[in-house]
Amino acid sequence: MSRICQITGKHVITGNSVSHSNRKTRRTFAPNLQDRRYYVPEEKKFISLRVSAAGMRTINKIGIAEALKRARAKGYLSV
Repeated sequence: MSRICQITGKHVITGNSVSHSNRKTRRTFAPNLQDRRYYVPEEKKFISLRVSAAGMRTINKIGIAEALKRARAKGYLSV
């Protein structure tokens, strides 16, 4: 399963690990993804999502139905 948030579209990015001596080696920054089940009253069913912490805050703020609508419009969610 890929490391992409299904609500916000956050994904793995790359950067440098910088040591005390200022040597740089490549590393990855992964989003804080969690597997969550949400009940969608409009569809009368549960939906399983892989969402980041920011995605969970978005769902809490605007609601699951609006978050799913926006994610589908942007192409983050194929369900």
